[in-house]
Amino acid sequence: MGTWHKIIFGDCKDMREIPDGSVHLMVTSPPYFNAPFDYPGLFKDYDEFLDLMRAVAKELRRVLAPGRLACFVTQDVRIKGKLYPVVADINRIMMEEGFTYRDRIIWRKPEGYIRISRRSGVQIQHPYPMYFYPDNIFEEILILQNGKYRYPKINPDKFKPSKIDMREFNEGKWYLSVWDITNVLPLKGRLEEGIAAFPEEIPRRLIKLFTFVGETVLDPFLGSGTTTKVARLLGRNSYGYEIDLELKPIILEKIGYSPHPLTDDSFEICERADARKLRTFLQGRIKRQKSVTKKNS
Repeated sequence: MGTWHKIIFGDCKDMREIPDGSVHLMVTSPPYFNAPFDYPGLFKDYDEFLDLMRAVAKELRRVLAPGRLACFVTQDVRIKGKLYPVVADINRIMMEEGFTYRDRIIWRKPEGYIRISRRSGVQIQHPYPMYFYPDNIFEEILILQNGKYRYPKINPDKFKPSKIDMREFNEGKWYLSVWDITNVLPLKGRLEEGIAAFPEEIPRRLIKLFTFVGETVLDPFLGSGTTTKVARLLGRNSYGYEIDLELKPIILEKIGYSPHPLTDDSFEICERADARKLRTFLQGRIKRQKSVTKKNS
C-alpha cells in the first residue's frame, strides 16, 4: 500500500483541508519569534507571534485525533539582550486550549556543530563579572497530548510493521530525556542552505514512537519538507503547510515528488491565495527590519 501526502502553501492558522480528528501526530518547528539568524523582523512584536501560536493551537485541537500528540521542536530566543520565553509560552498556550503537557525532551547538539555565537565572545573581550551569556547547544521537544488515549489491543501480526526496534531504541538511548543528535547547518551547497531545518532523526524517532504504519502526520510549519520526507519513508501519510512559496522547489525535491511517480505513493500540491499575499507582506517587513538593523549597526 502506498502513502499519500498533501502539501498546502497557505497560512496554517486555517487548516481547512484537514478533517476533524484525522491526524495522529503533529511534528513541527515553528519560527522562533524574530530570531536574528533566521527570522529577523518576521513578526511586528512578540504578541503577534503568540497570536499565531494560539490560532495554530486551536486548529491542532480540532484536527488531532483523541489522545494523540503534538510535538514542538523549539527554544527560547534572545534578541538585543532580551530573552523571550518561547518554550514556556507555547506550552502555556497549548494547555489553555485543552492539551495535557505530557513530556519534554532535550535535543543536545555537539559543541563543534553550533553556529558561531557572539555570546562567549563578549566574555573574552570583557573578562569581568556580568558579561557572561552561555552558548546554546540545546533545543527542547515539547510533547503535548490531545485528551486521553485508548490503547488498542495489540495483534502481533497486524502491528508487526509498526513494532519498535528495541536494539535501535537502546543503542540510540531513545529512552532518555536528552537526545544527542547532530544538527543541520545551513551550509552552502546543501539543499537546506539558508533554511533553519531540523535533522531527520528527530521526526524519525517521534514518528516511530508515536504512530502506527498507515497513520497520518502533520507539520504546520513544513519548511524544507523534512517531516513529510520522513513520514513517507516510514510508511505514514502526511499533511504539510508552508507559507513561503520560495521553498516549493526545495520541498518537492526533498520529498521525492514526481508528477509520474514510480511508487504507489501519491502527492497533492495546493497553493492557496493567502500564501503569496502573506509572504509578500512578511518579506517586506523583514527587508525593512534588516535595513534598520544595518543602519543602526
